[in-house]
Amino acid sequence: MTGIGNDPTGREPRDADELGGRVRPYTITGGRTRAAGIDLPVEALLQRTERGAQALPAARMERRRILELTVEPLSVAEVSARVGVHLGVARVLLGDLAAEELVVVHRPPSTEGTNQLDLALLERVLDGLRAL
Repeated sequence: MTGIGNDPTGREPRDADELGGRVRPYTITGGRTRAAGIDLPVEALLQRTERGAQALPAARMERRRILELTVEPLSVAEVSARVGVHLGVARVLLGDLAAEELVVVHRPPSTEGTNQLDLALLERVLDGLRAL
């Protein structure tokens, strides 16, 4: 049987980079696949709050990068692409930041009960997907 990284030599990888990024998303989110009670759609816009600006110097790694980027409103998909993390990881991190009131969430208007599609919403989603 080979090592954790399935290296044919059987040696153990020294760090997460040698595992090809397979461990890193797990470690970034602490193994969670959902944020603390906040489910964010990919098109939701997030912007750093004053509290988030104050927390910036103490923030580390991806959280710091997100707080730096969200000085202007960005969608979940855009944050994912710019930070370079999987969309699910971005949703967990952004949900956590929103629960801590470090970012504010601007949800798109609901179209429930109607058959109309918001062209601007679809364009934002498409832009986010292209950014991935």
